[in-house]
Amino acid sequence: MTLVGLDDTDSRDRGMCTTYAAARVARRIREAGNDVDRLLLVRLNPAVKHKTRGNAALCIHTDCDPEAALELARDEVESSAETADPRTNPGVVVCPDDAVSADVIDFARAAVRDFHEIDDARALIEQAGFLHAEWKQGRGLIGALAAVGAWDTFSEWTYEHISYRPRGRWGTERDIDYDSVFAAAEAGYPAVWDTVDEVEGQAVCVPHTPGPILYGIRGDDPDAVREVAAAIESEPVAETALFVTNQGTDAHLREGTISTAKNGRSYRLSGVVTTPPETREGGHVFFEIQAGINRLQCAAFEPTKRFRDHVRNLRVGDDLVVCGECSDGTLKLEKFAVRAVQTTALETPTCPGCDRRMKSAGANQGYRCRDCGTTAPGKVEVSVARDIEPGWYEVPPCARRHIAKPLIRGGFDCETHTERSVLRF
Repeated sequence: MTLVGLDDTDSRDRGMCTTYAAARVARRIREAGNDVDRLLLVRLNPAVKHKTRGNAALCIHTDCDPEAALELARDEVESSAETADPRTNPGVVVCPDDAVSADVIDFARAAVRDFHEIDDARALIEQAGFLHAEWKQGRGLIGALAAVGAWDTFSEWTYEHISYRPRGRWGTERDIDYDSVFAAAEAGYPAVWDTVDEVEGQAVCVPHTPGPILYGIRGDDPDAVREVAAAIESEPVAETALFVTNQGTDAHLREGTISTAKNGRSYRLSGVVTTPPETREGGHVFFEIQAGINRLQCAAFEPTKRFRDHVRNLRVGDDLVVCGECSDGTLKLEKFAVRAVQTTALETPTCPGCDRRMKSAGANQGYRCRDCGTTAPGKVEVSVARDIEPGWYEVPPCARRHIAKPLIRGGFDCETHTERSVLRF
């Protein structure tokens, strides 16, 4: 098996899409009389500053001769990559067989959870004896090499069926019957997920960039994503491709502790809420958690929409697991689990004689009723009603990162409050 990795052919401003480049390379390989076993779409570390929106790298698994595969990939990149953008630096890596070394596996895992330098990628490519091509700074070699190693690195995979536009329509408004999108999404759920956001009224599967993608349908079953795509009424589709992908798997999350969390990495961390959630300018919600002597600020930013209501329902003392990217000392929440809710609170005591709230009798002197003279040594513990239950809570589809795992996919360690279950409660 020959593995053909490529990355960094697109542009934030000019469009294009590396999935499209990979689909075109696969098409050329088939037209040359070879088989393509799979197309792999690998989402890398979402915190990388050089990324375009989704930070995707691609790999084509084929029986094509390695030299011929490199030439076909080189031709496609040269004809379609947006190299006029100074931030676009394509790379192609070809593994002549599927014997991926432990070093390449480690590289692929770190590309999803950490950072690499271009020179590190070049050195490993040379050490492994891989063929390669690069343009300009060659930053795409990092993602291309990671994509080559991804199949042997990760075990959980989902699918995305992407429909592409004719080139003449790139950059124009997409002509899609959105009623058909919402109907298809309803019919395909839950095997097909994150197609739409019902509350926000958004077709999440339709991008807003000037590139070639018309829509992309994600799910756990290849036939199901094809069926949903086929049910959407739209402008003509030029071609389609089915990708095996790490989207929706939480492959970017690493186990960690508050004390060791580093910026630019994504974690699953445990802690107890130590400050009440505070809504600040812009609608962003902040609170702190603590484990031992270490504290960490967590945030649910405005684009997470109604997810912030769950965050606002937290109280000091709640025991949590939080998931998200650490950036500038703040964890940007993607989901959280309430392990235990604080069901009591300390309140100023009430006078048993007149049923009025007591007043402080002075520093360290307890409380006293000014009318009856009744005293109490301190605050009393009372039960409080809570608007949140133990279990997992998630951002809505409109705010979910490609790689983040939707709760509907299952496999979580306690009850899940999916978007659907919360909406229909």
